[in-house]
Amino acid sequence: MANIPSELFTDILSLLPVLSLIRFRLSSKTLRSLIDSHNFINLHLHNSSNSTLILRHNSDLYQLNFPTLTTVTPLNHPLMCYSNRITLFGSCNGILCISNIADDIAFWNPNIRKHRIIPYLPISPRSESDTSLFAARVHGFGFDPFACDYKLVRISYFVDLQRRNFDSQVRVFSSKTNSWKALPSMPYALCCARTMGVLVENCLHWIVTRKLEPFQPDLIVAFNFEVFQEVPLPEVDNSGSFEIDVAVLGGCLCMIVNYQASKVDVWVMRKYGSRDSWCKLFTLVESSFILPLKSLRPLGYSEDGSKVLLEVDRKKLFWYDFKTGQVVYVQGIPSLNEGMICVESLVPPSLPMDNYRKEIQHKLRCESISNRRDDFLSQGFKLTL
Repeated sequence: MANIPSELFTDILSLLPVLSLIRFRLSSKTLRSLIDSHNFINLHLHNSSNSTLILRHNSDLYQLNFPTLTTVTPLNHPLMCYSNRITLFGSCNGILCISNIADDIAFWNPNIRKHRIIPYLPISPRSESDTSLFAARVHGFGFDPFACDYKLVRISYFVDLQRRNFDSQVRVFSSKTNSWKALPSMPYALCCARTMGVLVENCLHWIVTRKLEPFQPDLIVAFNFEVFQEVPLPEVDNSGSFEIDVAVLGGCLCMIVNYQASKVDVWVMRKYGSRDSWCKLFTLVESSFILPLKSLRPLGYSEDGSKVLLEVDRKKLFWYDFKTGQVVYVQGIPSLNEGMICVESLVPPSLPMDNYRKEIQHKLRCESISNRRDDFLSQGFKLTL
């Protein structure tokens, strides 16, 4: 170590798995100081190529190496489960956002075993004249790079069946301020195939429709933690009825078009925001799978990119081979309700809050210095012409 330049040593260290870094951290104060530093945590996050597959089955969570799907490790999450299920709201930079039946919410990094409980937010009461009913509630978790802040989005959705209209309450939790903020309502009706917003390119995505009327087309809407925008969709086969879902695959936005008994098309948007970059990745037909499927969601690619891991009907995992079109069931893993790819990281859930405090303290010091300077200039100098 003494003969290796410090920058090179840090770069080499940043390529190691989290578990190895945790062990090295205990070996010396110097390594501990380096590994705990904000700069190294960001460098490791940037250089990390290690991912895990998080599986949920009711109130149990498991972690597997991805894409090898080896070493099944039960996870001790920080929430009380009350003999009921745990919900995954999302994953970002190694931090999971989870909730229980009591609406307790935590930001949790299972690799470093640190978590943070989010303040409870009740649903705001509606006016007495409001005849709409609570219909659904969805969440999304991600990182806002413009604010340098981890945020949780909650959309509460209300429907008035008599007047055939809808409304929503949009709330955003800021990790920096440790508080919730109300935003304007979402001008779309939710199609609640999933409760989790899909994070791609620092935006959360849901399936919506414009009106509560029959035969309204489904849309993908993106939320950048401030405003909602529609995502341009590809030209799809309109010869039969279908439903769409949204996912993330290899960092790209992914759209699943389910024609029920006939086929399932899987599309990816190679260049985010560009309609022309949509590409049909593959099609599942009845010769390769028993249709219809209730749901299908791609999770990630194999190490050589020749296969894609599929979560089917929230029950089983399959590898789909692009070249042969064959589908192979993944054996030897726990039962599941859902799966999620999570990158390994050292990012603590409280890091943005700590940075925010430093920013505020620095801002206050600058303002104090500026005020003293202005007072000095106004009292100590006179303009002479």
